Amino acid sequence: MSSSTSAPTRTSVRRPHDERRLPWHHLLYTGLAGLLVAVAALAIADALTPASAILLGFVLHLLLGWVYSLVREGPRWAKDRLMTLLVIGAFAVAMFPLLSLLWEVIRRGLTRVIAAKPSPFAFWTSDMSGIIGGADAGGVVHATIGTLLITLWASLISIPVGLFTAIFLVEYADHGWKRTLGKGVTFLVDVMTGIPSIVAGLFGLALFIAFMPDQSVRMGIMGAVALSLLMIPTVVRNSEEMLRLVPMDLREASYALGVPKWLTIVKVVLRTAIAGLTTGITLAIARVIGETAPLLLTVGMVTSVNWNMFDGRMATLPTFINQQYRNGNANCMSETVTNPISQEVYACSLSTNIDRAWAAAFTLIVIVMVLNIAARLVSHYFSPKLSR
Repeated sequence: MSSSTSAPTRTSVRRPHDERRLPWHHLLYTGLAGLLVAVAALAIADALTPASAILLGFVLHLLLGWVYSLVREGPRWAKDRLMTLLVIGAFAVAMFPLLSLLWEVIRRGLTRVIAAKPSPFAFWTSDMSGIIGGADAGGVVHATIGTLLITLWASLISIPVGLFTAIFLVEYADHGWKRTLGKGVTFLVDVMTGIPSIVAGLFGLALFIAFMPDQSVRMGIMGAVALSLLMIPTVVRNSEEMLRLVPMDLREASYALGVPKWLTIVKVVLRTAIAGLTTGITLAIARVIGETAPLLLTVGMVTSVNWNMFDGRMATLPTFINQQYRNGNANCMSETVTNPISQEVYACSLSTNIDRAWAAAFTLIVIVMVLNIAARLVSHYFSPKLSR
Protein backbone atom coordinates (compact mmCIF):
# COMPACT_ATOMS: atom_id res chain seq x y z
CA MET A 1 0.00 0.00 0.00
CA SER A 2 1.56 3.19 -1.12
CA SER A 3 0.85 6.55 0.18
CA SER A 4 1.62 9.73 -1.57
CA THR A 5 2.68 12.88 0.27
CA SER A 6 2.46 16.28 -1.22
CA ALA A 7 4.91 19.05 -0.37
CA PRO A 8 3.36 21.94 1.49
CA THR A 9 2.64 24.83 -0.71
CA ARG A 10 3.91 28.28 0.32
CA THR A 11 1.35 30.97 0.06
CA SER A 12 2.35 34.58 -0.17
CA VAL A 13 0.27 37.37 1.19
CA ARG A 14 0.04 40.21 -1.24
CA ARG A 15 -0.96 43.70 -0.38
CA PRO A 16 -4.03 45.05 -2.07
CA HIS A 17 -3.29 47.11 -5.11
CA ASP A 18 -4.64 50.20 -3.36
CA GLU A 19 -2.02 49.95 -0.58
CA ARG A 20 1.15 50.27 -2.62
CA ARG A 21 3.86 51.95 -0.52
CA LEU A 22 5.37 55.06 -2.11
CA PRO A 23 8.94 56.36 -1.64
CA TRP A 24 9.54 58.90 1.11
CA HIS A 25 10.46 61.68 -1.31
CA HIS A 26 6.81 61.98 -2.28
CA LEU A 27 6.40 63.85 1.02
CA LEU A 28 8.78 66.48 -0.34
CA TYR A 29 6.56 66.94 -3.39
CA THR A 30 3.43 67.46 -1.32
CA GLY A 31 5.32 69.77 1.03
CA LEU A 32 6.58 71.88 -1.86
CA ALA A 33 3.10 72.00 -3.35
CA GLY A 34 1.61 73.09 -0.02
CA LEU A 35 4.25 75.81 0.36
CA LEU A 36 3.65 77.17 -3.15
CA VAL A 37 -0.11 77.24 -2.62
CA ALA A 38 0.37 78.99 0.72
CA VAL A 39 2.70 81.62 -0.79
CA ALA A 40 0.26 82.28 -3.62
CA ALA A 41 -2.75 82.57 -1.30
CA LEU A 42 -0.94 84.87 1.14
CA ALA A 43 0.42 87.02 -1.69
CA ILE A 44 -3.08 87.50 -3.03
CA ALA A 45 -4.31 88.41 0.48
CA ASP A 46 -1.31 90.77 0.94
CA ALA A 47 -0.29 88.93 4.13
CA LEU A 48 2.87 87.16 2.95
CA THR A 49 5.56 86.73 5.61
CA PRO A 50 8.04 83.89 6.11
CA ALA A 51 6.34 82.75 9.32
CA SER A 52 2.83 82.80 7.86
CA ALA A 53 4.00 81.01 4.69
CA ILE A 54 5.64 78.22 6.72
CA LEU A 55 2.64 77.83 9.04
CA LEU A 56 0.00 77.78 6.31
CA GLY A 57 2.26 75.67 4.08
CA PHE A 58 2.57 73.02 6.79
CA VAL A 59 -1.20 72.90 7.29
CA LEU A 60 -1.70 72.50 3.53
CA HIS A 61 1.08 69.91 3.53
CA LEU A 62 -0.88 67.84 6.03
CA LEU A 63 -4.01 68.06 3.91
CA LEU A 64 -2.33 67.43 0.54
CA GLY A 65 -0.11 64.67 1.91
CA TRP A 66 -3.06 62.84 3.44
CA VAL A 67 -5.19 63.14 0.29
CA TYR A 68 -2.31 62.12 -1.98
CA SER A 69 -1.49 59.11 0.18
CA LEU A 70 -5.16 58.15 0.41
CA VAL A 71 -5.42 58.04 -3.37
CA ARG A 72 -2.08 56.35 -4.09
CA GLU A 73 -1.55 54.11 -1.03
CA GLY A 74 -4.90 53.53 0.62
CA PRO A 75 -6.48 54.58 3.91
CA ARG A 76 -4.14 52.59 6.16
CA TRP A 77 -0.94 54.18 4.89
CA ALA A 78 -2.65 57.56 4.59
CA LYS A 79 -3.13 57.58 8.36
CA ASP A 80 0.52 56.62 8.77
CA ARG A 81 1.60 59.50 6.52
CA LEU A 82 -0.56 61.95 8.45
CA MET A 83 0.87 60.91 11.81
CA THR A 84 4.41 61.02 10.40
CA LEU A 85 3.89 64.59 9.24
CA LEU A 86 2.45 65.58 12.62
CA VAL A 87 5.49 64.12 14.42
CA ILE A 88 7.88 65.90 12.06
CA GLY A 89 5.96 69.14 12.57
CA ALA A 90 6.12 68.80 16.36
CA PHE A 91 9.88 68.21 16.13
CA ALA A 92 10.30 71.30 13.94
CA VAL A 93 8.26 73.42 16.36
CA ALA A 94 10.43 72.25 19.24
CA MET A 95 13.70 72.87 17.37
CA PHE A 96 12.82 76.26 15.89
CA PRO A 97 13.09 78.35 19.10
CA LEU A 98 16.26 76.51 20.13
CA LEU A 99 18.00 77.01 16.80
CA SER A 100 16.81 80.61 16.47
CA LEU A 101 18.07 81.38 19.97
CA LEU A 102 21.47 79.81 19.31
CA TRP A 103 21.76 81.62 15.98
CA GLU A 104 20.89 84.99 17.50
CA VAL A 105 23.33 84.58 20.39
CA ILE A 106 26.13 83.38 18.13
CA ARG A 107 25.49 86.06 15.52
CA ARG A 108 25.42 88.98 17.93
CA GLY A 109 27.70 87.66 20.66
CA LEU A 110 30.49 86.22 18.54
CA THR A 111 30.64 89.41 16.51
CA ARG A 112 31.36 91.41 19.65
CA VAL A 113 33.94 88.89 20.89
CA ILE A 114 35.86 88.89 17.61
CA ALA A 115 35.66 92.67 17.14
CA ALA A 116 36.64 93.48 20.74
CA LYS A 117 38.98 96.39 21.36
CA PRO A 118 41.93 96.78 21.50
CA SER A 119 42.49 93.30 20.04
CA PRO A 120 40.31 90.36 18.93
CA PHE A 121 39.07 88.19 21.79
CA ALA A 122 40.18 90.85 24.32
CA PHE A 123 36.60 90.63 25.60
CA TRP A 124 37.56 87.33 27.26
CA THR A 125 40.78 88.67 28.82
CA SER A 126 39.76 92.09 30.20
CA ASP A 127 37.41 93.27 32.92
CA MET A 128 35.28 96.40 33.43
CA SER A 129 37.67 98.37 35.61
CA GLY A 130 37.42 102.03 34.64
CA ILE A 131 34.98 101.38 31.79
CA ILE A 132 32.42 104.17 31.98
CA GLY A 133 29.81 105.66 29.69
CA GLY A 134 29.72 104.26 26.19
CA ALA A 135 33.35 103.16 26.05
CA ASP A 136 33.69 100.53 23.36
CA ALA A 137 35.90 98.27 25.52
CA GLY A 138 35.74 96.06 28.59
CA GLY A 139 35.28 92.34 28.99
CA VAL A 140 34.00 89.49 31.11
CA VAL A 141 37.08 87.83 32.56
CA HIS A 142 36.00 88.88 36.07
CA ALA A 143 32.45 87.58 35.51
CA THR A 144 33.71 84.34 33.95
CA ILE A 145 36.03 83.63 36.88
CA GLY A 146 33.25 84.42 39.34
CA THR A 147 30.81 82.11 37.55
CA LEU A 148 33.30 79.24 37.46
CA LEU A 149 34.28 79.65 41.11
CA ILE A 150 30.72 79.88 42.42
CA THR A 151 29.58 76.96 40.26
CA LEU A 152 32.58 74.90 41.40
CA TRP A 153 31.83 75.49 45.08
CA ALA A 154 28.13 74.82 44.52
CA SER A 155 29.08 71.52 42.87
CA LEU A 156 31.41 70.60 45.73
CA ILE A 157 28.51 71.11 48.13
CA SER A 158 25.67 69.54 46.16
CA ILE A 159 27.24 66.60 44.30
CA PRO A 160 28.34 64.61 47.40
CA VAL A 161 25.07 65.37 49.20
CA GLY A 162 22.95 64.48 46.20
CA LEU A 163 24.92 61.36 45.30
CA PHE A 164 24.95 59.97 48.85
CA THR A 165 21.23 60.69 49.18
CA ALA A 166 20.54 58.78 45.96
CA ILE A 167 22.66 55.85 47.17
CA PHE A 168 20.68 55.75 50.42
CA LEU A 169 17.34 55.81 48.60
CA VAL A 170 18.31 53.02 46.19
CA GLU A 171 20.57 50.75 48.25
CA TYR A 172 19.47 51.14 51.86
CA ALA A 173 15.91 52.49 52.08
CA ASP A 174 14.26 49.13 51.43
CA HIS A 175 12.61 48.14 54.74
CA GLY A 176 11.80 49.31 58.24
CA TRP A 177 12.50 52.83 59.42
CA LYS A 178 14.90 53.37 56.52
CA ARG A 179 12.07 52.90 54.05
CA THR A 180 9.91 55.40 55.94
CA LEU A 181 12.79 57.88 56.02
CA GLY A 182 13.39 57.31 52.31
CA LYS A 183 9.78 58.18 51.47
CA GLY A 184 10.09 61.39 53.48
CA VAL A 185 13.36 62.31 51.74
CA THR A 186 11.83 61.61 48.33
CA PHE A 187 8.90 63.90 49.15
CA LEU A 188 11.20 66.70 50.28
CA VAL A 189 13.37 66.32 47.17
CA ASP A 190 10.29 66.61 44.98
CA VAL A 191 9.27 69.76 46.85
CA MET A 192 12.75 71.26 46.49
CA THR A 193 12.67 70.59 42.74
CA GLY A 194 9.87 73.10 42.32
CA ILE A 195 11.07 75.94 44.55
CA PRO A 196 11.72 79.24 42.72
CA SER A 197 15.32 80.33 42.41
CA ILE A 198 14.58 83.60 44.21
CA VAL A 199 13.60 81.59 47.30
CA ALA A 200 16.97 79.82 47.25
CA GLY A 201 18.69 83.20 47.04
CA LEU A 202 16.70 84.54 49.98
CA PHE A 203 17.59 81.46 52.02
CA GLY A 204 21.30 81.82 51.29
CA LEU A 205 21.15 85.52 52.15
CA ALA A 206 19.21 84.97 55.39
CA LEU A 207 21.47 82.09 56.47
CA PHE A 208 24.64 84.16 56.37
CA ILE A 209 23.13 87.40 57.60
CA ALA A 210 21.90 85.56 60.71
CA PHE A 211 25.53 84.88 61.71
CA MET A 212 27.15 88.05 60.37
CA PRO A 213 27.31 91.37 62.25
CA ASP A 214 27.35 93.28 58.95
CA GLN A 215 23.90 92.97 57.34
CA SER A 216 25.21 94.27 53.99
CA VAL A 217 27.80 91.52 53.59
CA ARG A 218 27.92 89.79 50.20
CA MET A 219 30.26 86.90 49.36
CA GLY A 220 30.74 84.30 46.67
CA ILE A 221 30.14 81.44 49.10
CA MET A 222 26.64 82.80 49.74
CA GLY A 223 25.85 82.40 46.07
CA ALA A 224 27.35 78.90 46.05
CA VAL A 225 25.11 77.82 48.94
CA ALA A 226 22.05 79.29 47.22
CA LEU A 227 22.84 77.51 43.95
CA SER A 228 23.51 74.24 45.75
CA LEU A 229 19.88 74.25 46.94
CA LEU A 230 18.83 74.22 43.30
CA MET A 231 21.40 71.60 42.31
CA ILE A 232 20.76 69.01 45.02
CA PRO A 233 17.25 67.93 43.87
CA THR A 234 18.41 67.53 40.28
CA VAL A 235 21.45 65.49 41.30
CA VAL A 236 19.35 63.28 43.61
CA ARG A 237 16.62 62.52 41.09
CA ASN A 238 18.97 61.86 38.16
CA SER A 239 21.40 59.78 40.23
CA GLU A 240 18.57 57.78 41.75
CA GLU A 241 17.21 56.84 38.34
CA MET A 242 20.65 55.90 37.04
CA LEU A 243 21.40 53.70 40.05
CA ARG A 244 18.07 51.89 39.69
CA LEU A 245 19.02 50.97 36.12
CA VAL A 246 21.97 48.90 37.33
CA PRO A 247 20.85 45.23 37.16
CA MET A 248 20.39 43.49 40.51
CA ASP A 249 22.30 40.51 39.09
CA LEU A 250 25.54 42.51 39.25
CA ARG A 251 25.01 43.26 42.92
CA GLU A 252 24.13 39.65 43.73
CA ALA A 253 27.18 38.38 41.84
CA SER A 254 29.38 40.70 43.87
CA TYR A 255 27.77 39.61 47.15
CA ALA A 256 28.25 35.95 46.17
CA LEU A 257 31.99 36.58 45.90
CA GLY A 258 32.06 37.90 49.44
CA VAL A 259 32.40 41.58 48.56
CA PRO A 260 30.87 43.84 51.24
CA LYS A 261 27.97 46.07 50.34
CA TRP A 262 29.83 49.37 50.49
CA LEU A 263 32.55 48.08 48.19
CA THR A 264 29.94 46.65 45.82
CA ILE A 265 28.36 50.10 45.58
CA VAL A 266 31.71 51.76 44.91
CA LYS A 267 33.23 49.22 42.52
CA VAL A 268 30.17 47.80 40.77
CA VAL A 269 27.11 50.04 41.05
CA LEU A 270 28.76 53.44 40.66
CA ARG A 271 31.18 52.10 38.08
CA THR A 272 28.33 50.78 35.96
CA ALA A 273 26.23 53.94 36.26
CA ILE A 274 29.10 56.42 35.80
CA ALA A 275 27.89 57.56 32.37
CA GLY A 276 24.39 58.40 33.56
CA LEU A 277 25.66 59.95 36.79
CA THR A 278 28.00 62.24 34.88
CA THR A 279 25.21 63.31 32.56
CA GLY A 280 22.92 64.03 35.50
CA ILE A 281 25.56 66.12 37.26
CA THR A 282 26.19 68.06 34.07
CA LEU A 283 22.48 68.77 33.74
CA ALA A 284 22.41 70.00 37.32
CA ILE A 285 25.34 72.35 36.65
CA ALA A 286 23.70 73.64 33.49
CA ARG A 287 20.53 74.16 35.51
CA VAL A 288 22.16 76.64 37.90
CA ILE A 289 25.02 78.21 35.97
CA GLY A 290 22.68 80.70 34.33
CA GLU A 291 20.60 81.59 37.40
CA THR A 292 20.43 85.32 38.04
CA ALA A 293 18.04 85.99 40.93
CA PRO A 294 19.98 84.12 43.67
CA LEU A 295 23.25 85.76 42.64
CA LEU A 296 21.78 89.25 42.57
CA LEU A 297 20.81 88.82 46.22
CA THR A 298 23.91 87.05 47.50
CA VAL A 299 27.03 88.08 45.55
CA GLY A 300 26.17 91.45 44.04
CA MET A 301 28.34 92.88 41.27
CA VAL A 302 31.87 94.27 40.89
CA THR A 303 33.97 95.45 37.96
CA SER A 304 37.20 93.58 38.72
CA VAL A 305 38.32 90.03 39.45
CA ASN A 306 37.78 88.66 42.97
CA TRP A 307 39.30 85.24 43.66
CA ASN A 308 38.28 85.09 47.33
CA MET A 309 34.98 83.26 47.84
CA PHE A 310 34.79 84.37 51.48
CA ASP A 311 35.46 88.08 51.16
CA GLY A 312 33.77 90.72 49.04
CA ARG A 313 31.36 90.78 46.16
CA MET A 314 31.91 88.81 42.96
CA ALA A 315 30.85 89.30 39.37
CA THR A 316 29.08 86.52 37.49
CA LEU A 317 27.98 86.19 33.90
CA PRO A 318 24.22 86.18 34.63
CA THR A 319 24.43 89.33 36.77
CA PHE A 320 26.74 90.94 34.21
CA ILE A 321 24.23 90.26 31.43
CA ASN A 322 21.42 91.65 33.56
CA GLN A 323 23.38 94.79 34.41
CA GLN A 324 24.52 95.54 30.87
CA TYR A 325 21.13 94.95 29.29
CA ARG A 326 19.43 97.06 31.97
CA ASN A 327 21.81 99.95 31.22
CA GLY A 328 20.43 100.08 27.69
CA ASN A 329 21.90 102.38 25.10
CA ALA A 330 24.81 104.53 26.25
CA ASN A 331 24.92 108.34 26.15
CA CYS A 332 27.77 109.51 23.95
CA MET A 333 28.45 113.17 24.73
CA SER A 334 31.64 112.99 22.65
CA GLU A 335 33.28 110.61 20.20
CA THR A 336 35.76 109.26 22.75
CA VAL A 337 35.72 108.09 26.38
CA THR A 338 38.78 108.12 28.68
CA ASN A 339 39.42 105.38 31.22
CA PRO A 340 39.96 107.19 34.56
CA ILE A 341 42.21 104.37 35.86
CA SER A 342 44.49 103.55 32.91
CA GLN A 343 43.94 106.83 31.00
CA GLU A 344 43.28 104.87 27.82
CA VAL A 345 41.01 106.47 25.24
CA TYR A 346 38.17 104.44 23.71
CA ALA A 347 35.64 105.18 21.03
CA CYS A 348 32.11 105.82 22.26
CA SER A 349 29.39 103.45 21.04
CA LEU A 350 25.66 103.77 21.69
CA SER A 351 25.07 100.00 21.61
CA THR A 352 28.12 98.90 23.60
CA ASN A 353 26.09 97.80 26.66
CA ILE A 354 23.74 95.64 24.62
CA ASP A 355 26.67 94.20 22.66
CA ARG A 356 28.44 93.25 25.89
CA ALA A 357 25.28 91.51 27.11
CA TRP A 358 25.06 89.38 23.97
CA ALA A 359 28.79 88.58 24.10
CA ALA A 360 28.46 87.52 27.75
CA ALA A 361 25.50 85.30 26.84
CA PHE A 362 27.63 83.71 24.12
CA THR A 363 30.41 83.15 26.66
CA LEU A 364 27.95 81.43 29.01
CA ILE A 365 26.78 79.11 26.25
CA VAL A 366 30.39 78.26 25.39
CA ILE A 367 31.07 77.32 29.03
CA VAL A 368 28.01 75.06 29.11
CA MET A 369 29.06 73.40 25.84
CA VAL A 370 32.58 72.77 27.19
CA LEU A 371 31.12 71.21 30.35
CA ASN A 372 28.89 68.95 28.26
CA ILE A 373 31.81 67.85 26.09
CA ALA A 374 33.84 67.09 29.22
CA ALA A 375 30.96 65.04 30.61
CA ARG A 376 30.75 63.08 27.35
CA LEU A 377 34.47 62.33 27.51
CA VAL A 378 34.19 61.16 31.12
CA SER A 379 31.26 58.93 30.19
CA HIS A 380 33.16 57.49 27.23
CA TYR A 381 36.43 56.70 28.99
CA PHE A 382 35.16 55.64 32.39
CA SER A 383 31.96 53.76 31.60
CA PRO A 384 32.27 49.95 31.44
CA LYS A 385 33.01 48.61 27.98
CA LEU A 386 30.98 45.77 26.51
CA SER A 387 33.06 42.82 25.36
CA ARG A 388 32.37 41.15 22.06
